[in-house]
Amino acid sequence: MDIQNKRISDAEFNALRQEVLTQWPTGKDVDLEEAVAYHKAMPECRDFAKKLINAKNAGKTLVQPRAGVPVLEEHIKLMQYLEKEGEADLLPSTIDSYTRQNRYAEAENGIKESERLGRAMLNGFPAVNHGVAKCRQVVESVNTPLQVRHGTPDARLLTEITYAGGFTSYEGGGISYNLPYCKNVPMEKTITDWQYVDRLTGLYEEMGVSINREPYGPLTGTLVPPCISHAVAIIEALLAAEQGVKNITVGYGQCGNLVQDIAAIHTLEELTNEYLQKYGYNDVVVTTVLHQWMGGFPADEAKAFGIISSGALTAALARATKVIVKSPHEAVGIPTMEANAQGLRCTKQTVNMLIDQTFPESALAEEKEIIRQETRCLVDKCFELGSGDIAVGACRGVEAGVLDVPFAPCRYNAGLMLPCRDNNGAIRILKMGNLPFTDDLKKFHEEKVNERAKFERREPSFQMVIDDVYSIGKGHLVGRPRYK
Repeated sequence: MDIQNKRISDAEFNALRQEVLTQWPTGKDVDLEEAVAYHKAMPECRDFAKKLINAKNAGKTLVQPRAGVPVLEEHIKLMQYLEKEGEADLLPSTIDSYTRQNRYAEAENGIKESERLGRAMLNGFPAVNHGVAKCRQVVESVNTPLQVRHGTPDARLLTEITYAGGFTSYEGGGISYNLPYCKNVPMEKTITDWQYVDRLTGLYEEMGVSINREPYGPLTGTLVPPCISHAVAIIEALLAAEQGVKNITVGYGQCGNLVQDIAAIHTLEELTNEYLQKYGYNDVVVTTVLHQWMGGFPADEAKAFGIISSGALTAALARATKVIVKSPHEAVGIPTMEANAQGLRCTKQTVNMLIDQTFPESALAEEKEIIRQETRCLVDKCFELGSGDIAVGACRGVEAGVLDVPFAPCRYNAGLMLPCRDNNGAIRILKMGNLPFTDDLKKFHEEKVNERAKFERREPSFQMVIDDVYSIGKGHLVGRPRYK
């Protein structure tokens, strides 16, 4: 497949669009000009991009849950509950797994079975099946901006319907919704399909409607070094900007070490702006999101609230523009709306308590510089591999193991790099694989891992990685408990 980081022409886009809108009957209800008029008539309180800008300017951290159920009336009830009882600043509609795989007939059956049985038989909101009018019912049922959150490799029809339905933010990207989610989908395919998503977003922008785009930050959510998720976010931001996107939120999944996590959020915004401006995208607004801990949770709800609070504290001290909130039911499955609201209120309380507090910059300086150097090594190497074209470079970078996401299911991911924690719980790299780091950076990681190994009186090994995967769920940060 030919691929390049070049804005899709109107003729090519319109030809693709005719095909996309026929993938399911609800596509016939999409009318771009009518949808733009609908967005322009909406009250400002439902404008996701504007609310992010206001929060960024005020130094405020907004709170947002994950949530979605299949039946329209129940989904509306859920959104209203999280807005009122959860005090959510921003709302999601998490999309079901059948829709994510473009299996709309099975999603339709899931809606019918959910209605018949009186309980959710899908793990999210099947927006394509519900169509434009029902999406608008959801949007109009609350006074809080709504975002589509999903995990879809080919999200083109979902984007068309939810944008026309009034959603003002959209998560995902051609790398971040491939490597952590797919097994056999080539990178060229997902990047091309997501260029369509970004071009549609750019068309809305050109017609006077700014829709927020958010690359998926945590990736696999398991011991992902900041430089890996930063590189993916920066590349997806560049790909989006080329298609005309002007409002981008880059994300990062909490890893647990406070200094590293705060340094990561700071450098993520800094480096994204650096690369956007370097390549001529000077009018893009960049905001940040911290995802609370994405790994294993304890079943004990009191302990789970401890993890949620630590994520809230990290987001607040890092001045992330928003934080994606977990619930105390993470260990057992999809949370009740009451548990979801509890996680939100816990986070809101912590964020509000810390709004006037800052973390000393002197404590962050070394970690920030390490993340900067590592991230530039990865992104610059992708540009080199693509002969200056970042779309080509991203595909070749994945193939070469330059972009190597730990524990990703995708067969195109190299899987050669192995992370583990250092003696202070920061994520370091045990096995470099093909990461194009300098000798100094390689030595830095080796020394950090050896320092831990010496403290624990064992050799650096894969057992460290295993211990670290389960550590937080067991009540400590580094693989082995440091207390008796």
